[in-house]
Amino acid sequence: MPDFRSDTVTQPTAAMRQTMLAAPLGDDVFGDDPSVNALQDHAAQLLGFEAALFAPTGTQTNLIALMGHCQRGDEAIVGQSWHTYRWEAGGMAVLGSIQPQPVETQPDGTLKLADIAAAIKPDDPHFARTRLVVLENTTGGQVLPTPYIAEVAGLARGRGLAMHLDGARLFNAATANAQANGSDVYDEARAICKHFDSVSLCLSKGLGAPVGSLLLGRHDFLRQARRTRKILGGAMRQAGVLAAAGHYALEHHVRRMADDHALLRQLADGLHAAQRTQPALQGRLEVHAAQTNILFTEVAPDIAPAFMDALARGGVRVTSSLYGGQTRLRWVTHLDVGPADVRAALDCIQAFAG
Repeated sequence: MPDFRSDTVTQPTAAMRQTMLAAPLGDDVFGDDPSVNALQDHAAQLLGFEAALFAPTGTQTNLIALMGHCQRGDEAIVGQSWHTYRWEAGGMAVLGSIQPQPVETQPDGTLKLADIAAAIKPDDPHFARTRLVVLENTTGGQVLPTPYIAEVAGLARGRGLAMHLDGARLFNAATANAQANGSDVYDEARAICKHFDSVSLCLSKGLGAPVGSLLLGRHDFLRQARRTRKILGGAMRQAGVLAAAGHYALEHHVRRMADDHALLRQLADGLHAAQRTQPALQGRLEVHAAQTNILFTEVAPDIAPAFMDALARGGVRVTSSLYGGQTRLRWVTHLDVGPADVRAALDCIQAFAG
């Protein structure tokens, strides 16, 4: 069944499972799980940081970072649509006592520099203390240009603020940049990361590991992060069986992300063609621009139920939500989506329109 719901649905490959089975284990709470330590050391070196910390989820690594940069009553500037603000259950406020200061996200996924600057509070007891600027890359599949990130970092540094990146799909952004620049994906990832004090990297999305995320930063920051992870219940024992999967993914599943992007372009091209040529879809199907492995389409209300039913009958799985009176579908390509899945989805749409 073609499953375009998310890149979180991937299954470990046979080679990854063998790596997990053979992983040497210890007790990570004591700091002596060799597979966890190897993953952390490898990731830190790979992305240009002093240290890294393995945790169960990206929600947790983001929260650990926020609680490391901000104290009770401090404030973090976030995007209105960022995961750290909208999709992580309000953890920064509920558990961190950190005030989020949301800034409107622009259509290209950026935050206006003027809006960030205007959101920074003066040093006055009437206001929460602004301590941190958070960015997200990719965001809704859109890539934040690295020169733009450098501008935001310059603004933050000039105002004495730290920078955190929710880089759940960091390597998707790096892949897009590498394709555009004719450069190496790992070099592009490091070029993004160098502007941040901390980065959260998800291993269980496009990288295809079953569980886990990494928080990267300075040694002293990560020492406190380890304590915060314990407070949040994220310290695990023989976690090396999971860390080994993440380590394998960083070594073997990064360069193949270009395949996911290519498949998404095929899907988008097919949807565009159907929208142009099929009278049943003209003016009723909108296909958004896509840069990485995520594509959004809008389906008009008069055809949405039948359209979704056609996909379901064909076994095509996709996430949907109501947006502006229309049904918005999110299509995500990943490790377990192949050319046959794209063809099956387009065949379903062709049959519906015909």
